[in-house]
Amino acid sequence: MTATLILKPGKEKSLQRRHPWVYATAVARVTGNPGLGETVKVLSHEQRFLAWAAYSEQSLIRARAWSFVEGEVITADFIARRIAAAVARRTGLARVSNAIRIVFGEADELPGLVADQYGDTVVIQCMAAGIERWKAEIVTALVAATGCKTVVERSDAAVRGREGLPEIVAVLHGELHNPVEVTENGVRYTVDVLKGHKTGFYVDQRDNRALAAEIVASLLAQGKQPRVLNCFCYTGGFSLAALGAGATQVVSVDSSAEALATGQAQAALNGFDAARSEWRCENVFDTLKALAAEGREFDLIVLDPPKFAPSANHVDKAARAYKEINLKGMKLLASGGHLLTFSCSGAISVDLFQKIVAGSVIDARVDMQLLKRLAAGIDHPMAMTHPEGEYLKGLWLRRM
Repeated sequence: MTATLILKPGKEKSLQRRHPWVYATAVARVTGNPGLGETVKVLSHEQRFLAWAAYSEQSLIRARAWSFVEGEVITADFIARRIAAAVARRTGLARVSNAIRIVFGEADELPGLVADQYGDTVVIQCMAAGIERWKAEIVTALVAATGCKTVVERSDAAVRGREGLPEIVAVLHGELHNPVEVTENGVRYTVDVLKGHKTGFYVDQRDNRALAAEIVASLLAQGKQPRVLNCFCYTGGFSLAALGAGATQVVSVDSSAEALATGQAQAALNGFDAARSEWRCENVFDTLKALAAEGREFDLIVLDPPKFAPSANHVDKAARAYKEINLKGMKLLASGGHLLTFSCSGAISVDLFQKIVAGSVIDARVDMQLLKRLAAGIDHPMAMTHPEGEYLKGLWLRRM
């Protein structure tokens, strides 16, 4: 018999608007004894059907909706159809890169599942109890939909613990040859799918790396010799894009020697002249100050820091950090120089991020134009009923 989750009076409104999450504070009672990730029927206090959802007893998000259609049945075939549809929606991106996010959780109606494809390898993150329960069926569906040879699990994010699930890193299907090589806009990258950040690579910045390359190309067309500074560079995604576009000098800064070594190896893999790149294993805040003291200037600066605000409790501290790096970065821009600045903190809204950067402009006493607001690529869509899915935001600014 199907277990039932009954909500408190008035708590049905978000589900009626098709927001997929049910918080623990909204639950009046649970009938039956649902296991971790088991499908439950969600009812209003008046016993009206609202959704079929995956149950998670330990999580603050007590249930995540699979479907709002009462006649729907959550089966392996249901999961396979959803995955096939998600993969099909990304087909056109293969012209640009073979590193693509093929499933993006709630936006693809598969709450808690992330799947990135790197050539013939797919890396998944199972971040919710419902996804964990259907993992075997998900792997089968991904192999069928993509024809991939290997499926790797990178379920090692902190959110797993909040779902009552252990961290897992494992090869689930096929044989892994790590690292995996991918190509994006003509540049070759190597992806460590077992130890790299997230699933191994920042797929979400593909369009913004292409923008960085376009800016470099435009500067070259103006007769300039583009100098690029890439802060929090990790393995040098933006750096390689800039080098590939012909940047004269690229300075890449990160606190991880291992990540920088990978970046240098990738630059060599692409045949880029080592004299055009400088790799600095340093604290970015200190480096920005040092570069200013040296009188250095740059035509393009990329600020892509890690998540400064992991939760709403960290917003004030994060805001100060974002303001500081942007203020210091702006002072290093040459006249007509470009700044690509980002936040991947879900707790920092688009509006708040723009206000923080505007504060940096005022304090830096420089004149800046906002050319464009930036976001993740189209393989990271946002469900209009789930704005929490919009985590990456950025600004493209130009110094006057």
